[in-house]
Amino acid sequence: MTSRLDELFDDLPKRLSVPEVAELLAITKKGVYQWIHQGVIPAYKLGASWIILRDELRDAIASGSNLTHLLPAAPAEHSQSKPPEPEP
Repeated sequence: MTSRLDELFDDLPKRLSVPEVAELLAITKKGVYQWIHQGVIPAYKLGASWIILRDELRDAIASGSNLTHLLPAAPAEHSQSKPPEPEP
């Protein structure tokens, strides 16, 4: 199953520039640079340019999702011990 986040990123090149990320996220280039320096956006400096890898950006965004409450809960582990006896 493809998520909407995957659909957003599927048509993008594997390497993104700061202006491309700014356009994608609808923020300023200055905002992208701030997030890079804060470690919010994973990026690599090559000479005077920053390179953002599409899949790393997608994963960083996905890890900050507030939609985890919509995922099915993990099944509770069942204990091998007996439940406590009710007190009389």
